[in-house]
Amino acid sequence: MIEMLEAPALVTLDDLQAAARGLRGVAVRTPLLPVDALRARFPEGIWVKPEMLQRTGAFKFRGAYHFMAQLSAADRARGVIAPSSGNHAQAVAYAARMFGVPCTAVMPTTVSPAKRAGVERYGGTVVLAGTTTPERLAAGNQIAAETGAMVVPPYDSPIIIAGQGTLALEIADDLPDIGTIVVQVGGGGLSSGVASALKLRAPHVRVVAVEPAETPKLSRARAHGGPITLPQHAGLPDGLLGVRIGDANYQHLATYVDEIIQVPDAPILRAMRFLLDRMKLVAEPSGAITLAALMDGWFTPVGPTVLVLSGGNIEWPGLMRLLADVAPYAD
Repeated sequence: MIEMLEAPALVTLDDLQAAARGLRGVAVRTPLLPVDALRARFPEGIWVKPEMLQRTGAFKFRGAYHFMAQLSAADRARGVIAPSSGNHAQAVAYAARMFGVPCTAVMPTTVSPAKRAGVERYGGTVVLAGTTTPERLAAGNQIAAETGAMVVPPYDSPIIIAGQGTLALEIADDLPDIGTIVVQVGGGGLSSGVASALKLRAPHVRVVAVEPAETPKLSRARAHGGPITLPQHAGLPDGLLGVRIGDANYQHLATYVDEIIQVPDAPILRAMRFLLDRMKLVAEPSGAITLAALMDGWFTPVGPTVLVLSGGNIEWPGLMRLLADVAPYAD
């Protein structure tokens, strides 16, 4: 386990349960699905938590709505800003529409057509800024200073962490004997929320964090003893390519994550094909990286194991192009 540094208070089980109450009847309570095709290889059982079935096609709606719900009516009336590579922006735009407030999404110049179209479909205005998270955050803060709108942080916030962690409370309810949870790491909102919720509900659960091999921000942070900014980012899973782990997120992950692994691009494509063929689930690369880690042997599951599938926001032409030469899974 990573050594913990001096830090502000971590989210509590009360925080997570309060977020779950606020999301009840608003967020989709996504199912826990058994992966029957892998039963022979992993007899203790593999399940997936398919957050591509969540509103806006990814887990991000949980944190975005929870954050918006904590704002005063006066703050919401000033409008909101979402710095995001895609899924957070869509989630904030959707939540803003539910609350009847304007939303500006600050997205990378390389944003996928599907994710930009999602923001615009939900009524958000898109502004493009650079290719990295710091560039988007800087642009978002500048717009906030000029307009008075509120920035909804994509991950580095205890409110966002608590909202994202609600999916893990659902997992703990649905599979009380869970032994391992596998979750992807981008900026750290999802992974810190999931790790916190599982360790607080069931301390014995092994938490495995998965990140892209070419953008190993959490591994580098662990080696350094705290968050550092990577000089560059690369890799297929665009939702996980931030160059720095959030400060609050790192403290949660330092406390609760048992293992960090890095996965290259090729097995992610095989996992996407498997999900489409065997489970009829469309996963974007960021969503499929946890299954890729399992199927390619990057870790050994202990007990009943749940893989978080974080989202499925990928346009059809992109999906066809990525999977055109990927062979189907052979039993």
